[in-house]
Amino acid sequence: MTQKARDTFGPNANAYVTSKNHAKGEDLELLKALISNSKAKTALDIATGAGHAAKTIAPYVQNVIAVDVTPEMLAAAQNVAATNRLTNIEFVEATAEKLPFSAFAFDLAVCRIAAHHFDEVSAFLREAYRVLKEGGRLYLLDNVALEEDALDRFYNKLETYRDPSHVRAYKKSEWLKMAEEAGFTVKQLHTFCKQFDFHDWTARVQLNEAKKRDLGKWMLAAGEREKQAYAIKEVDGAVSTFCGQSILLELQKN
Repeated sequence: MTQKARDTFGPNANAYVTSKNHAKGEDLELLKALISNSKAKTALDIATGAGHAAKTIAPYVQNVIAVDVTPEMLAAAQNVAATNRLTNIEFVEATAEKLPFSAFAFDLAVCRIAAHHFDEVSAFLREAYRVLKEGGRLYLLDNVALEEDALDRFYNKLETYRDPSHVRAYKKSEWLKMAEEAGFTVKQLHTFCKQFDFHDWTARVQLNEAKKRDLGKWMLAAGEREKQAYAIKEVDGAVSTFCGQSILLELQKN
């Protein structure tokens, strides 16, 4: 995952600073509400990207450490923090599957819109569990595939075509199973409908016009079940928008 992620996100770091799907969202608002009511002092933002989750939680804790594998993304996240005058965030280059921190180091951890890029989700969950204090919380926010196998395949295929660093968007049922296998207790699960602007979504990773056109044609040629499930909208013969699903999963270390 490391090199593919760097290849995708390094040249496009600034696009993720301004991306509406990353900078804003119902999931961020709910995360803020949950964190603001906690008594956490130390927080870890895993695969911080442009730092939007770190920015959201920083006012409610004493210290945040934000990690990412892509240096350009860390630089972008640092700029976001500086622009917002947040001085309690430290930035570290590291992978989600091998965190350079001692056990029981953090009161809470966050991972937002990133886990679908991880080669070893089980390793990420084990590492998150390890670095959390007893009773600590992991807030997992990510895009998910729908439960029906055909719809799962459709969504992951379109994501992979757009972005080679995409590994897998898991189903909600898979996340629940993996979290429990890692030792976590599931406290809350929230589901959101997430609309994607096709032009913005493809431009963010600099998908060339030929591939963008081919992807749009493939989506429009999908069956009615897929078109309805993902609310694919067509304008003037091209894909305009579509909708996916995302979750916020609150997990507690036993």
